[in-house]
Amino acid sequence: MRVVSGIQPTGDLHLGNLLGAILRWVRMQEETECLFFLADLHAITVDVDPATLRKNVREMAAALIASGIDPEKSTLFAHSDVPAHPELAWILGCTAKMGWLSRMTQFKAKSGKHKERASVGLFTYPVLQAADVLLYQATHVPVGDDQKQHIELARDIAEAFNHHTGSELFTAPAPYIGGGTAARVMSLRNGTEKMSKSAESDMSRINLTDDDDTILQKIRKARTDPEPLPESAEGLAERAEARNLVGIMAAIEDRSVDAVLADYAGKGFGDFKPALADALIALLSPLRTRLLELRKEEAELDRILDAGAQEAAALAQPTLDAAYQAVGLRRR
Repeated sequence: MRVVSGIQPTGDLHLGNLLGAILRWVRMQEETECLFFLADLHAITVDVDPATLRKNVREMAAALIASGIDPEKSTLFAHSDVPAHPELAWILGCTAKMGWLSRMTQFKAKSGKHKERASVGLFTYPVLQAADVLLYQATHVPVGDDQKQHIELARDIAEAFNHHTGSELFTAPAPYIGGGTAARVMSLRNGTEKMSKSAESDMSRINLTDDDDTILQKIRKARTDPEPLPESAEGLAERAEARNLVGIMAAIEDRSVDAVLADYAGKGFGDFKPALADALIALLSPLRTRLLELRKEEAELDRILDAGAQEAAALAQPTLDAAYQAVGLRRR
């Protein structure tokens, strides 16, 4: 069993990134073989400042390591350091169909009303995603609801390639359900929107670099309602902001929402918010300290990424060579 997953190096990581993906990765590395990459090739599908991108790759590596990703247990590398990714993407792009890509909902969302102005890279982004996992014969990929369509496309491409070339080269990956439940963290100002670094108000998110006082103030000012907390999760169905805060506490404590509510049923947010702030500070304070230390260790971060890229390239090469051969290309 082999798990592959990537994250774009966008900088300014927040609580949603941590609870939604990173801490799940930390648990996964204790369960199976894992490769985690910083998806800088995906990042350039939209305009990005080159210097900022280079900085963000190190920042993301530091954040992952500070959060618990262990380079001795997992293979951690930058996407662009393994050229086999775009090489295989070109070959798979000659198998993928325009109709398949035209149905991808994320392209429609990211390109907006002016699709003709979007880059070709943004349109073919899912083919590179397919290459990212098929290159390593990944059996499983951890995904959220918004990424299931991309796994289905990777399976379609793998099966079509195998059929057209008369080979059994690619493993069709399945969604991975290990590593525990990934939390869906919403904005502190609007419980119907995901927590995002692009939101105008910094009060809408908890950044991994926020100090303890800032975390406390953001939780105190988080939008809620005047009703007391219910006894079970069903009572939060129409209370988006309350559901979000209780869900964050449940994710931090690795408990169910019902278990958290059992402690606070009938109480108001005047009791709940200080407890949530304390739990967040306990989680984030040591992580923040380690992240700030790692930022100063650029040479060590580069060493870790270089070593990971060498490991990944060695794992990728046999599949890339076989793909060249399957379509009739010559490898030197």
